[in-house]
Amino acid sequence: MNAATTRTTSTSRKRSTSPRKARAVDHLVLPVGELSEARARLTALGFTVAPDAVHPFGTENCCVYLADGTFLEPLGIAQRETCEATATKGNVFTARDQAFRFRRPLGNEEGFSALVFGSNDAKADHAHFVKTGMSAGRMLRFSRTFEDKKGNRQTMGFRLAFAADLRAPDAFFFTCERINAAPGGKKAFEKHANGVVAMTEIALSEPNPSDFQYLLEEVVNTREINAHSFGIELMSANANIAVYSAAGMKAWFGSEKAGHGRGVKLRASVFAVNDIEVTRELFATNGVAYREIAGRLVVDPAPGQGAIFAFEAKKG
Repeated sequence: MNAATTRTTSTSRKRSTSPRKARAVDHLVLPVGELSEARARLTALGFTVAPDAVHPFGTENCCVYLADGTFLEPLGIAQRETCEATATKGNVFTARDQAFRFRRPLGNEEGFSALVFGSNDAKADHAHFVKTGMSAGRMLRFSRTFEDKKGNRQTMGFRLAFAADLRAPDAFFFTCERINAAPGGKKAFEKHANGVVAMTEIALSEPNPSDFQYLLEEVVNTREINAHSFGIELMSANANIAVYSAAGMKAWFGSEKAGHGRGVKLRASVFAVNDIEVTRELFATNGVAYREIAGRLVVDPAPGQGAIFAFEAKKG
């Protein structure tokens, strides 16, 4: 039985609880050694990359914004001393980043460190995470400058609420509330040469996926679980969240690497493209190696990329 058949014939396990509104994926955090390396790799993959930006706590990023409102956040270190000092003082974002970099020295297979969901009330999210015993620490509020393609700058504010599981030191989750309106200048960065328009799936791996069902139910905010022979899946408001066993990762992504030890790890992201042939031609032109699995073009991790990227034709 192939992967597509197995997924189609899988069974759902649904709990009878009060209705919940699933959160929407906001972005993925991708730790990288150098932003310049990430920018070069992502550009070769056909993405438009926004200008570098610096956080007040010592990290920096160069984001890739998608038309569906999601984005990738390649994350680098701008000031190591500041990162270490803020982590010591209880900044969950820098503390988890420092731990991730220590445990998984950045090469070409570091993976994503955090899955982030949008929020209209991070304070309420934090209270819920504390109540359910999955809070990763105190909330974080900060602001940073966004620069559009014309060089115009605007200050953006954020409030973050963190969740994690001690059994999974290589992945954490948080909700992100924007305190002021997002700048309209992002639209200029949402057109990509590879044709990507949306993020359709985020894949995690774990030898026994159901061990992390409760954690994912709370961070995604849904009780609807699709359990099958390759793992479990939950549908967020805008993307599928899947936790696959090693067999599932091999079936859907051709990955032979199961990841070290136990605990969920953020392994892959699937993107929808307008025309898969355009994507295929761009990869050929730029010398990007890929394999085709279940109609997807699957690109293995590389320096500056760090996780599996898969590209599939937009549905509908």
